[in-house]
Amino acid sequence: MRYKITIEYNGSNFIGWQKQKHSSNSIQEILEEAIFKFSQQNVTIYVAGRTDAGVHALGQVAHFDLTTDFDTYVVRNAINYHLLPHAIAVLNVEKADDKFHARFSAKKRHYLYKIINRYSPLTIDYNRAWLVRNPLNVDKMMQAVEYIKGNHDFSSFRARHCQSKSPVKTMDDLKIIHNDQYIDIYFSAISFLHNQVRIIVGTLVECGKSSFPPEYTRNILAAKNRSYAGMTAPPYGLYFVKVDY
Repeated sequence: MRYKITIEYNGSNFIGWQKQKHSSNSIQEILEEAIFKFSQQNVTIYVAGRTDAGVHALGQVAHFDLTTDFDTYVVRNAINYHLLPHAIAVLNVEKADDKFHARFSAKKRHYLYKIINRYSPLTIDYNRAWLVRNPLNVDKMMQAVEYIKGNHDFSSFRARHCQSKSPVKTMDDLKIIHNDQYIDIYFSAISFLHNQVRIIVGTLVECGKSSFPPEYTRNILAAKNRSYAGMTAPPYGLYFVKVDY
């Protein structure tokens, strides 16, 4: 029986989603251990989008198989019980077709990046948003966004160790919602390059600081060179929001 689960987590204290040889503090390993504790079955969880250390999720999706046909509420409650005290929660469980795959069946992934633009330190939002102390011109950032939307070679916006076969991606939607000191940047695409969202955010922040005009974003894309773009924004402002299937 295949189970599709929707997960929320605060990524601050984890090494990221993926299991690693020399650490037991990945979200994947902790979830797999919780599933084993209630089902006594070893499973491998497949996820829609592997998040890095410090990155959060509001609606991450994963799947795994069990030989037992449990009620979905039993699976949800049992996993959550065994996840304590970790900052991971299963929000929903569904039974899925055997052909469903959390990663390969996904039609669109949605991310959110949170910036707080003020001088005072963060308290409530500490490790949950990027504090940018320099005043940002959000209108310029919004203008730069228009050059990034659509289908491009995003070589300038990919991590140097990115293993994706092609740097060409389509940014289906990219928008900024600005409310006083809060700047939320929303991204939607079928898939993303490694660190693509965070590098775009770092570049938009440089534009907001007036380090370059919005139209220079075209030059950054055309250069196809990581050194032309801004810094990689810190992970703790990034949220995996949801997946469309």
